[in-house]
Amino acid sequence: MKKLSFSFLEQYYPFFLKGIYITILLAVIAVILGTILGIALTLLRRSRLKVVKIIGDIYVEFIRGTPLLAQIYIIYIGIPMIFDGWDIPDLMVGAIALSLNAAAYISETIRSGIEAVSKGQMEAARSLGMNQRQAMFDIILPQAFKNILPALGNQFIGSIKDSSIVSIIGVAELMYKTTIVRGNTALGLEPILVASLGYLIMTFTLTQLLGVVERRLKASDRR
Repeated sequence: MKKLSFSFLEQYYPFFLKGIYITILLAVIAVILGTILGIALTLLRRSRLKVVKIIGDIYVEFIRGTPLLAQIYIIYIGIPMIFDGWDIPDLMVGAIALSLNAAAYISETIRSGIEAVSKGQMEAARSLGMNQRQAMFDIILPQAFKNILPALGNQFIGSIKDSSIVSIIGVAELMYKTTIVRGNTALGLEPILVASLGYLIMTFTLTQLLGVVERRLKASDRR
């Protein structure tokens, strides 16, 4: 039985560190932009204008009903075709694809969070003279975000793992760097194990941080 050897790390550990950095960067961008777009998408889907609502619903169903890989290719190939001459960096393509994908799922999460807030909150805000927009942004959404924080954390973790797919278009995240190391060292399993450990450390650390935030929010609610 062949023994595992990790001596390659002495030379190639910077590859993994760089890959982890790009992976975290992609996940952060996806969650921040995805949350902003998700809020906008939620408002579209709650619009009284039927056409606007349908557009929002179609977008969510398309994203949830198609593979992320297909969405990446649509952006990677489609944008240069539509906007002739545009040369978009691969990292930006990956960030856009992950953000647009996250937006649909975050929109669903926000929608469920809003529905969990008592309807009396909106009625009370309107009775105090707030318009629909003020009541939504000042009263409803802050309460909804407390309810959906665990789900947003799961989306962050999912974005970290989903970022591995953008390696197919040359984005130098962790799996892309791992592929380079495998090619240079002719090792099959060991670089994959190191990359898996990297993903585990990132997701476990994030899970623990989210747990701390949730406990503090619960403590503040009790006070």
